[in-house]
This record gives sequence, C-alpha cells and structure tokens, in this order.
Amino acid sequence: MQRISVLGLGYVGLPSAAVFADSGLNVIGVDIDSKAVETINSGKAHIIEPNLDDLLHKVVGNGSLRATTQAEKADVFVIAVPTPFKEGNQPDLRFVKSVADMIAPLLEAGNLVILESTSPVGATEQLAGWLRDARPDLKIPKLDGAEGDINLAYCPERILPGKVIEEVVNNDRVIGGMTPACSEAAVRFYKYAVKGECHVTNARTAELCKLSENSFRDVNIAFANELSVISSKLGVDVYELIALTNRHPRVNILKPGTGVGGHCIAVDPWFIVDSAPEEARIIRTAREVNDSKPGWVVDQVAKLAEGMDKPTIACMGLAYKPDVDDLRESPAVQAVKLLVGKAIGNTVVCEPFVDTLPESLNQSGVELMDANQVCDKADIIVFLTAHDQFRHISPHQLQDKIVFDACGLTK
Repeated sequence: MQRISVLGLGYVGLPSAAVFADSGLNVIGVDIDSKAVETINSGKAHIIEPNLDDLLHKVVGNGSLRATTQAEKADVFVIAVPTPFKEGNQPDLRFVKSVADMIAPLLEAGNLVILESTSPVGATEQLAGWLRDARPDLKIPKLDGAEGDINLAYCPERILPGKVIEEVVNNDRVIGGMTPACSEAAVRFYKYAVKGECHVTNARTAELCKLSENSFRDVNIAFANELSVISSKLGVDVYELIALTNRHPRVNILKPGTGVGGHCIAVDPWFIVDSAPEEARIIRTAREVNDSKPGWVVDQVAKLAEGMDKPTIACMGLAYKPDVDDLRESPAVQAVKLLVGKAIGNTVVCEPFVDTLPESLNQSGVELMDANQVCDKADIIVFLTAHDQFRHISPHQLQDKIVFDACGLTK
C-alpha cells in the first residue's frame, strides 16, 4: 500500500490526500478540474480550509503528493466524488460511475478500492457491479460472499469543515468491507494516517451509519427551526426560549438558522427516504421543515419591507455555515434567490469568503459587496450566515437600519 490514488479533490478528497501523503505514502490526486489540479500542484489549495495550504506546500514540495486529471495505476483507490440527488430527491451516483469506468482498466489483483462518498445503501454493491461488468477477468467480491481478486470497502468521511485536517486524523472510522478480508485491508490502509479507532462492519451498515448520523442532526435542527417559526407566530423570542429550556439537565435544543445546507446534512436524509419512503416519516418531515426555512425567512423580510419604496436589502452571508467558502446546498443562497424573485427592492450581498457570485445568482442583478458597502447602502440588513467577520460590524453602522437576524448572529 505505497501508491495511493485519491479520486475527487474537493472538500473531502484534497485534505485526505494531503494527510495520507504526510503519513509517508505516495499519493496521486485525481480531479477533472484542470484549474484545481494546477493550483494543487503549485502547493496551494483551491478551497478554504485552515492549515491545508501549509500541509499542501509541504507534501507537494517533497514530492509525496501530485495532482493530475488522469487516473493512474495504484495500490489503493479512494473515491471521494460528490453524490448529489436528482429531481425528486433521488440519489445521483453518476460521478461514482464515472470513477468506476476510469479505474476499471487500471485494476490489478490485490488492489483495494474504497468508496468514501456519502452514498445510499447498496452503493458499494452497485460499484462492485460496475467493476465486475468492466473487468470480467477479475473476481470482484460480493457482499458477505467469497473473497475476490481485489478488496472493496465503504468508509464514509466524518469531518467538519474548518477542522478537516484534525478530524481526518483523529476521528473514528466506520469501515464496511464487502467481505471480512476487504474490511481488514481497509483497516490496514487507514492505520497509516488515522489515529482514531476503526470500527469494522459490512458495507450496508456503514452506508446507513453515515446517513443516520446526518439524519439525526437534520431532525434536531428541524426541531429548532420549527420552534423558531412557532415562537415568531406566538410573539416569543426563540433564543430566550431555547436558553431557558436548555436549563433542563436533559434538554439541548440547537440554535435555529436560515435552514440546512452543505453536501451532507441537506442531502443524506433524502437517501434514506428514497430507500424506505413509507417508513422514513420523521426524516422526510425534518427535511421538509428545513427546506422550507429560507422561504419563511424571505416572507419575514417582505413583511418588514411593507410600505417601503424599493428598499435596498443587504443579505449577509451566502455560505451554508459560518467562516467557510462552501455554498453547496446553502439555504442562504436559496433565500437570496427567493428574495430576488419577490422583487421587493434592490438586493445586495456580502459574502467575505468568495470573490464571485454563484452561477445561480449571476443573472439575478444581485451585487456582491463588502460589509462596509452594504451597511452604507442598505435599508434592511438580513443576517443569513453567522460569519465571525459580521460580529465586528459596529452598532452605529446598523443605526436607522431594519435588521432581521435569521441565524442568531446578534443573539
């Protein structure tokens, strides 16, 4: 296990590739984005993550990590590509299928293939099927069946943006092999870099484990978001309510926000719903509650703007969580789109972690400005993402402004 290929150099794959390289392995990072590959090969990251640039400078500089757009032979293939959903909230595994097609001609007996992408239950078996079809000369293992010529396992990432480097190394891993030997091979690989415990199970259990972790969080966030809507209707300050309720020794209600975003929590529960639509009632409802929150936020802003003649509305934050540049499935982006659609007034945006607006807002007429500019121009200021930078806005900049705090920044 000296030559490692990490396929997909995004928020999961790139930090993982750098950590594996720093453990003494020879790592080849593969991504179809040539600009990202060029940036990585210069020793820099194309995403924002603390300490990642320093680590890349080290491992690229010493030759233990290089990036390319073409897959190459390796001992271990780690798949870390996106798994979005299609219309109707159905899982979309086209990127995993593309990787399977890419690596199939390169596979040799003894290779280890690990799927890290968050996936619906059965995805590892589907990957095995694609590899089996492409390489009938190789014996590909079946779930809980006989061993194969290669080893195949599922091991979901468990990382928090902003702490990825630390968590790739220290978090426990759940490793679900297609067979016991597959699990054993995957454990040997992760032990090169992972200090957390490796818990062995089968592929299906590992897949559902990852989905359950994020669905648990989604359900709890939905409770807080629903409580904020109820509190608003009843004239209660939801933040005071939660603070007092949490004085109970066995209660810990989360803070409500604009909604739920990111590639995990906003997506993964739908994979469970798709697999068991009649049974996943709470999980489905939680998704619906959180998906509806940006619309509720925009409705509150519209009420504040009643009677005003084309006010300038400043939306503070586009990222799905504080202090990152990740806009994937962001409820803040959705809120801005809905606000523009209502045509209440002129909409401007402040997002300190990006230089350009996302494609979905490019033709919307929305301007991207810094915090001082939007505070000067705005009649209504809407906090959508609780970036620390926004906490430094002075009170006098908010004087004579209508402020709506959807994310608890001012609480």
